[in-house]
Amino acid sequence: MFEKILIANRGEIALRIHRACREMGIQTVAVHSTADSDAMHVRLADQSVCIGPPPARDSYLNIPAILSAAEITGVDAIHPGYGFLSENARFAEAVEAHGLTFIGPTPEHISMMGDKIVAKQTAKELGLPLVPGSAGPIGSLEEITALGEKIGWPVLIKAVAGGGGRGMKVVESAETAAEAYALARSEAKAAFGNDSVYVEKYLARPRHIEIQVLGDGQGGGIHLGERDCSLQRRHQKVLEEAPSPALNAEQRGRIGELAAAAVRRLKYRGAGTMEFLFQDGEFYFIEMNTRLQVEHPITEAVTGIDLVREQIRIAAGGALGLTQKDVVIQGHAIECRINAEHPETFVPCPGRVADYHPPGGLGVRVDSGLYAGYIMPPYYDSMVAKLIVSGPTRNECLMRLRRSLEEFVIGGIDTTIPLHQRIIRQQDFIDGEYDIHWLEKLVGLKK
Repeated sequence: MFEKILIANRGEIALRIHRACREMGIQTVAVHSTADSDAMHVRLADQSVCIGPPPARDSYLNIPAILSAAEITGVDAIHPGYGFLSENARFAEAVEAHGLTFIGPTPEHISMMGDKIVAKQTAKELGLPLVPGSAGPIGSLEEITALGEKIGWPVLIKAVAGGGGRGMKVVESAETAAEAYALARSEAKAAFGNDSVYVEKYLARPRHIEIQVLGDGQGGGIHLGERDCSLQRRHQKVLEEAPSPALNAEQRGRIGELAAAAVRRLKYRGAGTMEFLFQDGEFYFIEMNTRLQVEHPITEAVTGIDLVREQIRIAAGGALGLTQKDVVIQGHAIECRINAEHPETFVPCPGRVADYHPPGGLGVRVDSGLYAGYIMPPYYDSMVAKLIVSGPTRNECLMRLRRSLEEFVIGGIDTTIPLHQRIIRQQDFIDGEYDIHWLEKLVGLKK
């Protein structure tokens, strides 16, 4: 087992990784920008190293600085968390080239799943169901038009190297294809340095279902059930729950085993998530995230399995210590992402946290690096806390969530707590009757 791990991230996920390490008897090294010198994970880590000024490109994305910090502190391994360098194959290669362990998949698997076209081709070979669409990047407007006529309008143009909704455009008809094609390529180029796009059938009312998987890199692989991530705003997840209220036992078992079988065939190493759209009883693979997900705590809540601990164990060379029969889904869990944003305009609101009082009680977990007096910097993602609530049934979970949101106090900055309170009052949500477009209709936004 490792003696010391460098955490190449910040905020709540850095604190989450630190806690798992400490419970395993592993020392931690926190790296941070000058803007994060007072962050909670920096205060609690055994050692800390400043790796640059506030902009992420000069600190959390600065591979030489992170590797230098690893060298001077004598760590055995690096955990990338999520975001930043977590799905950067070049970083994973560099870590291993320096004789350290990257706590995550192999660089080859990161590259494979990081390219949307290659990922879809791989998924097809693995027997996963796909959304009808182009076999590869689209090279002309005529191809879009021909494909739209073949699979039916509307279609969705997506960036090959995309994510977070950038480079993504809905095309209602052949007449609007030219403008959407140009805009999608322009956005993709600006966001990812790659203007390649592909096309797939646009599903009108799908759910976003993702399957948590674990693989030991030696041919062993299991799934830990699904999460429903359909509540999204501009393709960014807002609230997630596990299990999904939209699936029955047969559907849940079918898609879970397909995902686990794919992990075994790939000889995938570590934690990962296979994401699907679900509509009219059918699943369609869209992508695989080769990292820990923001919403991993709800899976932990219903399975009792510590995913970060499993990541570390597997990276240290351990065989998968679980069989599929060991994974038992019990109860229900919901996660609310609390952002430092105005709850109606969604304008970011960095600043000083005047008061901080997280909710507590049975079945309530808060993952956050906030504390009273903390000054939230304006340079990074606006998520400041995750409220995770679990209970024996979905209804009991909802009642506990309502109570927890009422107790949650974050003073001095605007947050999206009122938005979550509004969401859970809606009858559609209470009934579990929503899709990926539902939230944007609620808050008056257009796709």
